[in-house]
This record gives sequence, C-alpha cells and structure tokens, in this order.
Amino acid sequence: MAERDEHSSPQTLADLWLKSKPSRQPRPTQPTESDSAEPRSPESPSGDPQMGLLFAAPPTDSSETPPRPTTRTRRKTTQTPSSADTTPTKPRRRSASAAGVPHDRRALSSSKGEAIVGTFPSAPTERRIWTVRDLVTGIRQQVEREYQDIWVEGEISNCHTAPSGHIYFTLKDGEAQLPVVLFRSQARLLRFRPQDGLAILARGRISVYESRGQLQLIAETLEPRGAGALQLAFEQLKARLLAEGLFDTDRKRPLPAFPRSIGVITSTGGAVLHDIIKVTRRRHARLNLLVYPATVQGPGCAASVIAGIRWFNQRQPNTHPNEVDLILIARGGGSIEDLAGFNDEALARTIAASELPIVSAIGHETDFTIADFVADLRAPTPSAAAELITAAQHRIEERVQALDARVRRAIRYQVILARQRFTALSIGQIQNRLQTLIGRRGQRLDDLRHRLESATNRRLRTPANRIAALSLRLDRQNPSVRLALARRRLERAQQSLSRLALTTVATRTTRLDHASARLHALSPLAVLNRGYALVYAANGQLLRNAATVQTGDPIRARLAQGSLIAEVKSVDSH
Repeated sequence: MAERDEHSSPQTLADLWLKSKPSRQPRPTQPTESDSAEPRSPESPSGDPQMGLLFAAPPTDSSETPPRPTTRTRRKTTQTPSSADTTPTKPRRRSASAAGVPHDRRALSSSKGEAIVGTFPSAPTERRIWTVRDLVTGIRQQVEREYQDIWVEGEISNCHTAPSGHIYFTLKDGEAQLPVVLFRSQARLLRFRPQDGLAILARGRISVYESRGQLQLIAETLEPRGAGALQLAFEQLKARLLAEGLFDTDRKRPLPAFPRSIGVITSTGGAVLHDIIKVTRRRHARLNLLVYPATVQGPGCAASVIAGIRWFNQRQPNTHPNEVDLILIARGGGSIEDLAGFNDEALARTIAASELPIVSAIGHETDFTIADFVADLRAPTPSAAAELITAAQHRIEERVQALDARVRRAIRYQVILARQRFTALSIGQIQNRLQTLIGRRGQRLDDLRHRLESATNRRLRTPANRIAALSLRLDRQNPSVRLALARRRLERAQQSLSRLALTTVATRTTRLDHASARLHALSPLAVLNRGYALVYAANGQLLRNAATVQTGDPIRARLAQGSLIAEVKSVDSH
C-alpha cells in the first residue's frame, strides 16, 4: 500500500478503524437487501465493537479539547444528519499516516451519495507492532503469491550438495546475486550436475527462508545455457554428413543373427559394462564379450573410441579365437556436454569406414549423437543394445514392445485417475505447501548440521594449535637439539678462528718481508756489495776525514766479503 501524506485527511471513518486493527482475512457475511443494491466491501467494520469508539458522542465540556499538533485553531461542529437519509453509512478505511493526526470533522457518505458531517473525539490510534516472525511470514506469503513461476538466468557460484541431497548455490550476474536451493526430489531429475561457473536458466518460485530472513529461489528445474552452441555445431555437422550420404539406410549393414563374439568399446569403470554383461549372460550365456577400455567423456573421448574401432577392424578373420562379429559402442546418459565427444566428425567417418557392423548405444533413449546416425544400428540404451543383439535367441523385441505399450496405457490410466481424484479433493495446494514445509525443514536441518560441524571444528582446532605450539617450544628446549646447536656454533667459531689465524699470519709475514726488503736496501752492507769499503782507525772508529790519521798509522778496511789491515803511507786531506 502506498503511503499517503502525513497531514492528509481520510475520506471515510473506515480508514481510521481498519488501520487500528491487525490485518486479517475477511469473514463472509450474509447478503442483505441493501447489499443486493450495492456490493458491500469485505473490509466493512459494521458489527465490530470497536466502532463504538469511532461513533461515540463528543465530550460535553468544550474546554477539554485534545491538543492539536499544528498551530491552527480546531473547529467543532455538531452533527446535523440529513433529513433525507438518516441511515448510517459504511465508513471507509483511512491511511496509517492520517490516523496519527487528530481531526474534529469527519464526513460520512450515505447510501444515496450524500455527506453527513459529524463531530467525534480525535483519540490517537494505537500503533501496530509487528513481531519479526509475523513480518517475515507476511513478506514470504506476499512474495510467494507474486512470484510463483519464474525463470531466472545467471551464473552458478558457491555450489555445494548437502548430505541430505539438497543442492545449494548462488545465482549471480554482474549486478546482483540470489541464493537458490534445489531440493533432493528435483535434484534427482537433473541430467547434469550443477557446478561453479556454469551459466544456467533456473525455473522456480521466490520464497523467504524465515530463519535467516533471506530471500531465495526454490528451483524446480535447471537448464544449462551452454547447450545452444553445442546444439548448433551438432546440427551443422549433421546436415553436412547427411548431404554426403553417411546417414543413408542403404549403406547400413544388417547385424549377424547369431554372433559368437562382440567387441565392446566403453569405460570399464561405469555401470554400463555391468549392465551389458548382466543382460548378455541372462539371455545368451555362450556369447563372448571382448572389451576395449576407452574414454567416453572429455577431450580424449573421440580419439579413444576411434582407436578401439581400428583395433577391432585390424584383427583378421580366423586368426584369433576371440575374433568379433560386430562392435558395440556404449555409454551411459549425460548432458549434451558429456556426449559432445560422440559428435566428432572424425569418429563419424571412422564408424562409416568400419568393416564390422557397429551398434551405437550412447546415452538414454532421448539422447541422439552423430555416432547414432552413422552407426548400422542405434539402440536406446546399452541394456537395450544387448537385448537387440541377442534378440534371435529369445524373440524379446516383440515382448518388450507389447509390455511397453501396456505400461504406457496403465500409466496414462493411472494418471487420469489420479488427476480426477486430486481435482475432486482439491489438495494440490495442500500438497505443495507440505512439500515446501518439508523442504524448509530439511534446509533448516542442513543449516544446523553446518553450524554444528563449524563449531566442532573450532573446538578441535584450538587444542590442536596449542599442542602444536607446545610441541614447538618443547623441541626448542630439547637438550639434544640445544647441544647440536651449540656444537654447530662451536664448529663455526673454530672455522672462523682458523681463518682469522691464517689471515693474521699471512698479513704479518707479508709485512715482515716488506720490512726486511726495506732494511736490506738501507743496510751499509748493501753499499759494500757495490765495491765500497768501511775504513776504521786503530781505535775502531770509523774514518770520515783523512786528516784524523797520520802517516804510518794502521787502519782496517771492511769489505763486502772480509776485511783488510793496512798502513797509511801518505795522507791527502784534499
């Protein structure tokens, strides 16, 4: 409901009365004569005890006037009912904003359209206080009524599957995000597995998870958006190979009626091989199966299947006891992305060039690939392929068709009966509500389980961290560790001391050699080596002046090698 101006006056008295009451469903009333002339609103307050407050007489004391929130003077008028029509009319509902503003004059509209002006006390209306649960429940009911069946496009993020089987993820685009829950009953019907980064179309209804007050989409089905490009490539390749004649029925070879050995190209880790073995052993126990393990999904799917076909075709007849009579290519169901490897052009041409008949059993009955169109026979499922290959032993094909027709008729009959029964009981909405409640309880259980696991992990993580810290401290105080550290420090100190000693000795030796060289260069003996001599007097004093000796005085001459004793013959002081 749109909000009105705060000081706007209500049109009728019903506005004031209805805003003072909590919202509820209208009760059905018996029609009267006046109602037959004019339809009566389901919100009519006639007969309610609270109307006595609205139509009570004004106070007799004019001096006791309730204070008006504005500065204008209030006016009082007495009620002057019209003589033409004295029947009280139905009051109309006033807005919540106008209920808080006191007014003295109110207009009552009669059934003939005339207005009756009356005076009554302008008591303030009691505010309605919502509880959180009532407010969220009201919002949820309103949202569920408005958005019951919608399609939403976006990218999957934060996808995870709960132990209960429900799938939770966030659907987002560049501007916003929306939580989505896919309950287990709908998740089992998906042909692909939701994962982060996948663009999808989600169909469902909007609701509110009351425990969190969170808006969410309850999905009914999901469709991957990436199937458009793959489908286009599929159609283009199909048209090209069809024009070349690879799909013509004239080139398809019949299967041997009683094959002795079958070459199976499939994955050894899936349930497909077990189904083929089970059906074959039940229907034709003497039939030999030769399995070529291949990759049936992903980038290497086509190359692996091509290698298997070529390996079986290279086996020459009558040269090996396990020579196969035909080839069976089998794979379980999946999305169009999972089956993309069987839409390869090279694989299609290899199947067409095979010398052995090839049976294609890829996916479910509604899944079609290029390999199905090129193969000599296309089986709906791997199990059906095993039955078709062994049909000559048991003539099971006609029985399967008859049983299928009977089952379809029975299902249609049961569906008609169930539809009539549900229509008569009108319990469709009740079942939908029960399913929603069960899903909400399951979502609540998943939330509590997640909270319990988080709390348990936190409680266990704290002691583990303390134990790790104490263990680290204990390791640091371990005597053996400390002794090893001290030993390493001692070894490093010894190595440093040895290097320092060697460096010091080398430095001192170098300095000594330099000093010896300089000393030798300054030594008088070095001068004697050049032919000079030192002459000493008889008293051993070095002679520097010839005048200090006389003729006949003995002298001693020091040479570089030895010394001489001589006598002065003459003295020349110049």
